[in-house]
Amino acid sequence: MDLSFLVIVVIITALVFDFTNGFHDTANAMATSIATGALKPKVAVGLSAVLNLVGAFVSTEVAKTISSGLVDDAKVTVPIIFGGLVGAILWNLLTWYVGLPSSSSHALFGGLIGATWIAAGSGAVHFGTVVQKIIIPAVAAPIVAGVVALLGTYLVYTITRRARKKNVDDGFRVGQIASASLVSLAHGTGDAQKTMGIITLVLITSGSLASGSKPPLWVIFAAGLAIAAGTYLGGWRIIRTMGKGLTEIESPQGFAAETSSTAVLLASSHLGFPLSTTQVCSGSILGAGLGKRLAEVRWTVAGRMALAWLFTLPAAAIVGALAGRVANSGNLGVTIIAVAAAAAGGFIYLASRRKPVTAGNVNEYPGSTTAPASAVPAA
Repeated sequence: MDLSFLVIVVIITALVFDFTNGFHDTANAMATSIATGALKPKVAVGLSAVLNLVGAFVSTEVAKTISSGLVDDAKVTVPIIFGGLVGAILWNLLTWYVGLPSSSSHALFGGLIGATWIAAGSGAVHFGTVVQKIIIPAVAAPIVAGVVALLGTYLVYTITRRARKKNVDDGFRVGQIASASLVSLAHGTGDAQKTMGIITLVLITSGSLASGSKPPLWVIFAAGLAIAAGTYLGGWRIIRTMGKGLTEIESPQGFAAETSSTAVLLASSHLGFPLSTTQVCSGSILGAGLGKRLAEVRWTVAGRMALAWLFTLPAAAIVGALAGRVANSGNLGVTIIAVAAAAAGGFIYLASRRKPVTAGNVNEYPGSTTAPASAVPAA
């Protein structure tokens, strides 16, 4: 097996995953600002892309957790990592197609764990770290973010109840520009690091870096650029679900949701917990919806999202395990998996063109009772 060929293939695949992470998770930062009209859709994704790139340089604690915490780097091979990435990419594309904001982070972890387990045995997976730094935070983070957003929303409406509604909405729309920007910065700080960690793990496994090494500068820049490019593309399907599908968001609610998400995400990145930005932001939006009296929360949509969260780890793990097993057979196996993954991705993309969601119709959620906050021509 040509190790140099594999390393190049896997690094490219990791950056492809990072790209899908960008357009899959753009909604986390900008959905509420787009829904309330605080930012026009194209401006929002452009701003988010720039701040994702900047955020990639803020910290590398999460990258270290992934490169040396989840699996035993002495037992992991480059084909195993490739299989894990394929599982994560395909799950990202599938959930994007149906407009479900599932966790790109958990797709990556599931793919990597499944591929490692099937090829190197359960002993190669550090299940203690998985529980401590992935499972427990996955349950706690959306609840904490939701409670903070609920309280923040309640306080905002209580404090401003005597003010003119137009003045309140206009003021918080301006505030949303700042709060959404901070979410984008936090997203780049957390999610770009996950790809950095995977590429660093590849370099360690291939002998190019010593065990426990930090991501090199070129890895940080490449990961930041890939996630920024994906973000600028705009994952309009998931933006629609996050901004209009869960609840009808007003600007004070959007500000509260974005602020609480930022606080949770930046704190977790500093501590090295690879939280799902999607789960944190979804919890915040749900909390913001509950924090306003008589607000409508679409529990059916919330239930579909919860099911997607539940199945993300095992589904990506199964695909990652199968892909890793085939890829581990040699260069031919790697080529077969790469071609199959590209074909599956192309099929999903072509299917999405039948009913496209664009910057022009992103706020037109089926069954929504309110008019779009803003409308711009499709790009």
